[in-house]
Amino acid sequence: MSTLVLELRQGDMMVVNGAPIRFRNRTRIELAAKARFLFGKQIMPPDAATTPARRIYFALQTAYIGAEEERAAGLDAARALIRDFMGATTSEAAREMLERALASAEADDCYTALRIARRVMRHEEEVLGLPPFAPVRRDAPGPA
Repeated sequence: MSTLVLELRQGDMMVVNGAPIRFRNRTRIELAAKARFLFGKQIMPPDAATTPARRIYFALQTAYIGAEEERAAGLDAARALIRDFMGATTSEAAREMLERALASAEADDCYTALRIARRVMRHEEEVLGLPPFAPVRRDAPGPA
């Protein structure tokens, strides 16, 4: 098994297997085993899920990095939200991307599903004239 080396800055946030981690200083970590993780700008806080595409992303995020007891509910929510979005959109491109995202999530490849969902979010932002999603970045570590 190959390893993945990540360099993170002070204040960066990462979620590994459902556990949030904030880095107090610049660090380099090596993941030597398969892990479900997102970091920094990939993590959407619940209050940022303010549009249909962002709610889909958040549901897929929960299915991927949520606590074990949250993951199935996250996938169920993603299925319902995707079904609703596909029924409401006139964009064939968005429907195709959502079909691929759901297929990836159901094949337990939620990382790929999230990458596709980010494309749907950008499409939605462009069509609706919304500012791009930008997570809040804290440059200093939080309290201990």
